[in-house]
Amino acid sequence: MKYTLPLLALAIACQVHAQSCCQLSAPEAFNEFAKDGKFVNSHFDPIPFVLQDPKGSMVHFKTPDGKEAQAYEIKSAKPSDKYVIVIHEWWGLNDYVKQESDKLWSELGDVNILALDLYDTKVATVRDSAAKYMQAVKAERAEAIIQGALEHAGKKAKIATIGWCFGGGWSLQASIIAGARSKACIMYYGMPETNKEKLKKLEAPVLGLFANKDAWISPKVVDDFDKEMKGLGKVITVKEYDADHAFANPSNPKFNKEASEDAHKLELEFLKLHLK
Repeated sequence: MKYTLPLLALAIACQVHAQSCCQLSAPEAFNEFAKDGKFVNSHFDPIPFVLQDPKGSMVHFKTPDGKEAQAYEIKSAKPSDKYVIVIHEWWGLNDYVKQESDKLWSELGDVNILALDLYDTKVATVRDSAAKYMQAVKAERAEAIIQGALEHAGKKAKIATIGWCFGGGWSLQASIIAGARSKACIMYYGMPETNKEKLKKLEAPVLGLFANKDAWISPKVVDDFDKEMKGLGKVITVKEYDADHAFANPSNPKFNKEASEDAHKLELEFLKLHLK
């Protein structure tokens, strides 16, 4: 749910690391962004918040790399094979993400919610820590956590994914990993994947919710992604708001209530349609 990065700073950061950002995978790009001071300083520390009366609880599951992972899980009131995998932004699995998970569970009905922790128990409350944690994420470990979550959900599970910023990019990656089990993918201002071979594996329709004032994931980046997806015969719906990056984050000073409410409405319609 966050933040902006001037294009000049992005270009300089990429030159310093001797790679073009356009050549990086989405997970690699986030690691590069976390190294840039201007990017880090563009983030505002979240307003402290403690979730009251949580609907779910923390669960642990095995991952294929021989380790364990954790997630915030809310079980459907009635047995259901529908799962919504929620992926946090750069702060980690904090109470804001759990609150959003509770809200989704209440509004969708017969679904299970699984909010993943890609930071392995670390949660940031200040931007320097968030940058450190995001930079430390290894694609192999994040993918193992996602695979473990899919096993936890079960082979017959119908999967939808949703995430914001860092989590928006990983929502797309999770849907690619889930293959035919993935029925819907929602990206809030997340980094698009540019690797055609990876995108060819995507079977889920995508709803992309972006901000036209976002100098990081800019309108051009979004337009290129939209064209690439359609060129590959993928189903994608893009909505760009007159807002800044992180417009849906209530702890962000640039929170846009009108855009956030409209995006949430589209999000619910999309999930209900594809998780029938």
